[in-house]
Order: sequence, then C-alpha cells, then structure tokens
Amino acid sequence: MTTHLVVGAGPVGAALAHRLSQAGRTVRVVTRSGSGPDLPRVQRLALDATDAPALAAAARGVGVVYNCANPGPYPEWERGWPPLAKSVLQAAEASGAVLVSLGNLYGYGPVDGPMTRHRPLAPSGILGEVRAQVWQDALAAHQAGRVRVTEARASDYIGPTVPASHGLLPRYAASTLAGKTAAVVADPDQPHTWTAVDDVVSTLIALGADDRAWGSPWLVPSNPPASVREVLRELGSRAGTGEPRLRQVPRVALRAGGLAMPLVREALGVLYQFDRPFVADAAETSSVLGVRPTPWRSVLDTTAPAWRARAKP
Repeated sequence: MTTHLVVGAGPVGAALAHRLSQAGRTVRVVTRSGSGPDLPRVQRLALDATDAPALAAAARGVGVVYNCANPGPYPEWERGWPPLAKSVLQAAEASGAVLVSLGNLYGYGPVDGPMTRHRPLAPSGILGEVRAQVWQDALAAHQAGRVRVTEARASDYIGPTVPASHGLLPRYAASTLAGKTAAVVADPDQPHTWTAVDDVVSTLIALGADDRAWGSPWLVPSNPPASVREVLRELGSRAGTGEPRLRQVPRVALRAGGLAMPLVREALGVLYQFDRPFVADAAETSSVLGVRPTPWRSVLDTTAPAWRARAKP
C-alpha cells in the first residue's frame, strides 16, 4: 500500500494526515518540531524541510509527497519559499513520488471575472510572484520528465480548525464573535470565495491518485462566494452573538502602518482580493476529479462554535 509523505502540519497538513490515516494509509509527517497528529499509521519526523538530503531520506519509498508547508509570515516568503520548494521538489524526484503542492490564488493577480485553472498567471506583487515561480519551477521539472507534479489552488480558508491568526476572516471573527467591533482592512461587502479545509484535503488526495491531474494546477471546489459581512453574520447567528459590527480602516492609515511594519506592507499587496469580487470557479475539478464542496450550511455549523469558543470577550 502506498506510503504518503506530508510536509507541514498546519490546518491542512494535519487534516490530510488524519484523513489518510483513517483510510488505512501509512503517513510520514515532516515538521521542524516533530509535531503533527498522534494517530495510528502516522509517523512524525522532526527535520527542516529545506534540508534536501534529510527530506529526500524521509521521502524514500513513498508514493505521494504533499507539500503543505509554509515558510512563515508574508515578509519571509521571498527568502523562505525558494529553498523549501526546491528541497521538496528534489525529494519527490529522488523518490519517484508524485508531488502534490498546496497553492493559492495569489499568482492570478487582480482579476475581472471568475478565476479558472486555465487563467494565465499574472501576479501583481512579490507574494504572487513567489508562488507563481514555485509552480513554474515544478512544472518545468514535470515537462522535462524528471517528476510528476500537480497543485491544488485554494482561496482563503474557513473551518473549525483554522487558527485565529490564519487570514483576515478568522481575525475579524475573533472580534465579532466576542461582541466587539472588527476593524476590517478592505470592503467587507465584496463577493469572495472561501475554501473549507476539508475540501482542500479532498482535492489534494484526488490529485495524488489520478494521473489526469498531473502536469496541471487545479482549483479547490468551494461554495458560492459570500462577502465578509455575510459570513460573519451567518457565524454570529449560529453562535448567538448577533449582527457583526465592522469598522473599515482607511487605506491611507494602512499605508502609513506599512512604512514601519513589513507584515502590513506585504498584506497591502493582496488586499485587491477584497476590493472587488474575488471568485474561483472550480467546476472542472468537480467534473473531472469528482471533488465537490462541503455544503455551506455544514461548514458554518461546524465553524461557528469552534471560533466562538476561542473568542475572548
């Protein structure tokens, strides 16, 4: 039976290892600290994924390598992503495994109309450029016959296990579900695609198992778009905290903050995703690979109590 290597144990990596374990698969999880789910058939390995020889040794004999790692906060991406991606690519190549990478939609840049997997990459800032280059390097290796690669591109995460620090929506909910006013940094009424963690996991597994997926990116199937305000309202209704109170931070204030804080400066480069409709069309993933999004009502029903429990009044 195929052994799977999962690099990273964040919300997606941990959920992926859990799903594979439940299906009876043998899983190796790589993190710097050796963390990860403590489950049957899951081996947790403590190593730095940028250590190419060590990661290649960990990948020996595996059939699928899933790159679910992240080198850190936005300011670290330009320095951290190239060695991480190169090491994971080399490990997959050395082992003969399929490489399934977890990506995002940053590489498409500002768009007019829904994004599909066939839309050309046109990043508008360093974060998108970094992610686009990671994919282009992997695709070049695939086209050269060195390794089989594919990528799952997800929008902003939603789900009970998404940390409060992971993205704008959980940060806003930490305030609104505690009865406070949330300071939002872009238009809270623009349609936006939200991707359930469970649906990311389903897509990653499907990509690793189906040779029709290799050599191409695929968008993760998600529910119809909803604005930030709409999602917070739905979560508040379920959590019993009522209508969310939102205060939009002027962009000029954000720019002033970006002069002193690198994280804010990098975040400004992706706020276009909330200044206009930001919609992903993953119909092809559903029709070809059979992955369909978790019903929206179920996503909200499980997310609301989890996020409410950690919100501090």
